[in-house]
Amino acid sequence: MTRFFMNKMLCFISFILSFSLNIFAQKSLPDVQIKNLKEQTISSKQLIGTNQPIIISFWATWCKPCLQEISAIADNLEDWQKETGVKFIAISVDDSRSKARVLTFVNTKKWKFDVYTDENADFQRALNVLNVPHTFILDTNGKIIYQHASYALGDEEEYIDIVRRLKKVSTGK
Repeated sequence: MTRFFMNKMLCFISFILSFSLNIFAQKSLPDVQIKNLKEQTISSKQLIGTNQPIIISFWATWCKPCLQEISAIADNLEDWQKETGVKFIAISVDDSRSKARVLTFVNTKKWKFDVYTDENADFQRALNVLNVPHTFILDTNGKIIYQHASYALGDEEEYIDIVRRLKKVSTGK
């Protein structure tokens, strides 16, 4: 490829990324009921308000790409949190038949982030999540600025790059 073509392609990708960030900039999380792993019901609005960027991933115990994505994020999360303060939340879409596996799964993997369940699919419907994995990034004000369905190796780097840009915007650095 020529250098000219590569520069044009980079400009196009930057435009698409900034356009997609703007599309979701005004959308906030809907107010629906979800459960933590202790079966306590909370409002999805309680996930925000921490004044930090948030990555939310909808996943299922039976979904291999979901588990690959969460593992990739979990492997990097401590470093990401030190660098950006990002909070990661996993929302299981397992229904009432498979929900019992979620707690065992989380404990076996020793995940150190918040995991919630959406067994009635209320949260999924409210956000129009049709397939998993489906990942959202929220800014420090709790507004959805990015979403991505499916997973390919390396997608997690795109997530943290967006979070890094958010940090630059919010801190001016």
